Amino acid sequence: MRRDTIVFDIETVPDASSARHLLGRSGLSDIETRTALEDYFLEKTEGRNGFPRQPFHQVVAISYAHLVVEPGEEGREMVLRQVASGGEPESSERQLLEGFFGLIEQRAPRLVSFNGRGFDLPVLKYRAMHHGLACPRWFSEGDRYNNYDARFSGTYHLDLLEALSDYGASARCSMHEVAAVLGVPGKLGTEGHDVARLFEAGDLAAIRDYCETDVLSTLLIFLRWELFCGALHEGAYARVILGLRNYLEAETEDRPHLGRFLRAWEAMEAAAG
Repeated sequence: MRRDTIVFDIETVPDASSARHLLGRSGLSDIETRTALEDYFLEKTEGRNGFPRQPFHQVVAISYAHLVVEPGEEGREMVLRQVASGGEPESSERQLLEGFFGLIEQRAPRLVSFNGRGFDLPVLKYRAMHHGLACPRWFSEGDRYNNYDARFSGTYHLDLLEALSDYGASARCSMHEVAAVLGVPGKLGTEGHDVARLFEAGDLAAIRDYCETDVLSTLLIFLRWELFCGALHEGAYARVILGLRNYLEAETEDRPHLGRFLRAWEAMEAAAG
């Protein structure tokens, strides 16, 4: 059992520099290059999908919720430490990646994501290699069946999209869809396709705020999963939920986006009766 749990999400924009190398069109602006990259992938997929492949995503935010597992009278207790984003708004991609993989090297936490196996982690690995970073512990931690790359084990990485769909046996629902069913706030005005516009405008703070609210949605889905699996008893679940509410309330004045999430959460609960 891992003591530290990191529920995380990333935000990205197409990497214009790498795209220019791929396309062989050095004279294009960043905006023109991103459009050309989309056209490249549309052509490659015969018009089905213009979304760039994982190596061509530049990481602009990594946000997380840090929980600590502690023993309790009923078994495991989960205590929320913080909800935050790595680095600062002005941090480079390399600095964000050094922080993420540095945490793996230092503490080897359990990771929790929504579609992390399909998108977030491949992006993070490709981009780490792009910058010449190393993370030996990613590959040495655990055993044959329980490690960061083990698909069917949640010991080191639980991808909720995989777990909830029985690893593709049933439909893969979006996080927003799952959140709606569980009474959890999903998107609060900003969506993934807005990130490139915010990045071009230099509004990295707004991107980080958006990423943190996605982390909160993932966190609430994760806690419900832990309750369903029996990893958390009802009392422990109620206490970590109360701790999250208190944390959001305490942070509202300095971080209004957390207050907006809390109000939306309370409104959904009130509507459900």
